[in-house]
Amino acid sequence: QVQLQESGGGLVQAGGSLRLSCAASGRTFNRYTMGWFRQAPGKEREFVAALSWSGGYTYYADSVKGRFTISRDNAKNTVYLQMNSLKPEDTAVYYCAADLWGSPSQTNEGVYDYWGQGTQVTVSS
Repeated sequence: QVQLQESGGGLVQAGGSLRLSCAASGRTFNRYTMGWFRQAPGKEREFVAALSWSGGYTYYADSVKGRFTISRDNAKNTVYLQMNSLKPEDTAVYYCAADLWGSPSQTNEGVYDYWGQGTQVTVSS
């Protein structure tokens, strides 16, 4: 069982930056591929980024490539999402998720085993 808790969301102007954190419980964090997803009002939840359990492989949605960076600190059981050059269309609730021994290129949310409660990111124009 893994519990995930996101933090770091907030209100930021277009062009600004935010760093989201996701803290995980348990001793097996380093076995999980970690992903970030987001859901904007009236839209389906979509994949944003993922990082393999080893930390060696990353995968990004085209919409965030070059602006967002996913990283992890296994000693702290935490995964991060650094978001730069934010746009109003990045406004959404952001969720982190964990997939045991998963592939970071798997963008289907159905493969993820555990989810956080989400953190709101609002980008004003």
